[in-house]
Amino acid sequence: MATLVSFPPGGTWFDTLKKSFIGVPVDAANGNAIPTTDFLQAAESLTTLFDLLGSIAFTPVKNDILGNIKKVHDRQLTSPSDSSTIQSLVLNELKAKKHNATEGLLWLVRGLDFTAQALRHNQSHPQDELSTSFRTAYTSTLKPHHSFLVKPIFSAAMSATPYKKDFYAKMSASEDEGKVKVEMGKWLDALENQVGILKEFMGRKEVKW
Repeated sequence: MATLVSFPPGGTWFDTLKKSFIGVPVDAANGNAIPTTDFLQAAESLTTLFDLLGSIAFTPVKNDILGNIKKVHDRQLTSPSDSSTIQSLVLNELKAKKHNATEGLLWLVRGLDFTAQALRHNQSHPQDELSTSFRTAYTSTLKPHHSFLVKPIFSAAMSATPYKKDFYAKMSASEDEGKVKVEMGKWLDALENQVGILKEFMGRKEVKW
């Protein structure tokens, strides 16, 4: 699963992203509309983080997120004029009496929330190893929705996380943990904002099937 990541001189993993959540414009004047293409590109870019974790145990986690991205993207390709924003894509799909992409988005948001909470917990609790942060995040995001068959697969991934110092070293060309944490904080702010917007949206009455 692991792939070699090439950083620019003095750069970090964040410099390698095709799209960062920081670069996804949220239209506050239009109900916090989130552009579909930008959001999906940022979500796909996020999945390379699991390569840095360096264990095949994270393959199911990565594939789950990519699979849900595909469900949303397929709907966008099928009906591009109705799918310029994530919210319009969902509402128009539901009007058509379908919900494949909407269900995919629900799981995608859960996966992004899991990742954000794990990394935020590790920043807020510097004494904790990654395994603790990822287990804590899994318990509060994905685990309540997983079947008894899926839980062991994801639990195995939580136990396969590298030591924190090794992980942060992998995220920077110069192994500059301080720089990585500053950039991660900004990236997490944007990710958490978009996850929060979509969690609220997905909880509305009109977004049910």
